[in-house]
Amino acid sequence: MNLVSNKPFAGLEGFVGEHVSLRAHTWYRIGGPARYFVTPRNTEELQEAVRRCNENSVPIYVLGLGANLLVQDSGVDGAVFRLSDEFWRRVSFDKTTVEVGAGVDMQKLLLRTCRQGLAGIECLAGIPGTVGGGVRMNAGGKFGDFGAVIHRVSVMDGEGNIFDRTKDDLVFEYRKTNIAARFILNATLELDEDDPEKIMKRTKEIWFYKRNTQPLNTKNCGCVFKNPRGLSAGALIDQARLKGMRVGNAEVSDKHANFIIAHPDCASDDVMKLIKLIKEKVFERNQIEMETEVQIWPFER
Repeated sequence: MNLVSNKPFAGLEGFVGEHVSLRAHTWYRIGGPARYFVTPRNTEELQEAVRRCNENSVPIYVLGLGANLLVQDSGVDGAVFRLSDEFWRRVSFDKTTVEVGAGVDMQKLLLRTCRQGLAGIECLAGIPGTVGGGVRMNAGGKFGDFGAVIHRVSVMDGEGNIFDRTKDDLVFEYRKTNIAARFILNATLELDEDDPEKIMKRTKEIWFYKRNTQPLNTKNCGCVFKNPRGLSAGALIDQARLKGMRVGNAEVSDKHANFIIAHPDCASDDVMKLIKLIKEKVFERNQIEMETEVQIWPFER
């Protein structure tokens, strides 16, 4: 369905494209195009584009590095915002305090903090994504979570209003936060001083652990399902004997069952069908409803 009948972003062509493929912007390298692709170069352009979306009833989607994302083959009939300009990738250090933009690559940030002798985000080793996405989903794992070092987050709501959320009213839980605002703009981290070599050693140990237990050299979206309370999603899938299961060109990883690999010529529909199959088989065996961790676009409405 075509949601707009005119040119909602007329005059903004410098940072708004139309019918842009999203394949190159996701780790899966599959899925359809975005009706509009918005890459604002500053806060004012972001606010103006959001205003146009509201005026023209264009749905808003926010894209980071696309690591935890599955775009369906039909694409996204809305505006996909990506805060990738240099403006959104600024990092500044003040002793143990780090101000970081939402578009900063978490792996690059981790390396910079290691070299600065600042500890606290080693748990992000091997987790792809931007700071904005990392804050939103409280990125982390068995070695810790990003939320532990976040002291302030600057956000913008769907009306273009900007405000700060501080540590005393932020709640970080397993793969989620209480931030409801549509856009995360930047964050302030409080880290600890430590010997750079020790920090790098811990970081490498975590990275090697993930390299040895996850299919990092394949096209995937990371963990597909959230761990049910007190349980491992990967173990539940493995116990259902689904490792190696294929639907079309999508396959449950033999290395880690909570990863679905996209082989050449894989369609998003292949992955969607495999997700559905996994949910059915795990429920049939354990009566547990599996909840997806991966974002699936378009959203269900």
